[in-house]
Amino acid sequence: MGKISRLNPLLEALKSSPHRLNKIYIQREKRNRKISVIISLAKADRVPLFFVPKKRLDKLASDHQGAVALITAKEYVPLSCLLTGSSLPFLVLLDHLEDPQNLGAILRSAEGSGVDGIIIPERRSVGLTETVASVSAGAVERVRVARVKNLARAMDSLKKQGLWLVGAEGGSPEYWYEFDYTLPLGLVFGSEGRGLRPVIKKKCDKILSIPLLGQITSLNVAAAAAVFFYEVVRQRMKKQKKK
Repeated sequence: MGKISRLNPLLEALKSSPHRLNKIYIQREKRNRKISVIISLAKADRVPLFFVPKKRLDKLASDHQGAVALITAKEYVPLSCLLTGSSLPFLVLLDHLEDPQNLGAILRSAEGSGVDGIIIPERRSVGLTETVASVSAGAVERVRVARVKNLARAMDSLKKQGLWLVGAEGGSPEYWYEFDYTLPLGLVFGSEGRGLRPVIKKKCDKILSIPLLGQITSLNVAAAAAVFFYEVVRQRMKKQKKK
């Protein structure tokens, strides 16, 4: 993930492409006119702000002027854009995914399986970093990604627009193929280790699992996502052939 450590370029980035700014660190004890404008613009565009000691900024960039921004490899899109141009939406929601390797792999599988877009929360979630872009093997340029302030509220919005939300969680008595994926769809995956948060799990219309027959008790989230993605592909292609 790139950095912007000078105030004038940061102001320009906020004005021209705020959706590319993953987060901004502000020196806690420093205030001037430009920094005040940066804070105001960031709040208006809902760019996450963190007020930290000077020592923290020094570690990020030795030449900083009281603020350091982390900029993504690609600009995010508004949530509403993910539902445009598709009569049968296929979205993916990631609940606090933290490993850039996993996000990159999910992007690659998502692009190959025709996913219309991916939704991630602003906080406690990996963004579109250079590592993510590299692992995705170019898919980051082809898959639309929206970043939302509150994933649970985004789920409510999607349900109002007719999407069925299916959560992936180990231990569910129902398996990943026991659902009609030819419906407007959002697949929901949890973070590494913790899985789906209770509030997110409650928002799902269905919770499905992939059985594990070996000694390992959990499946890597990127591997699980690929299994779900291609069940969607299988069902939709099968239905299309029958027409």
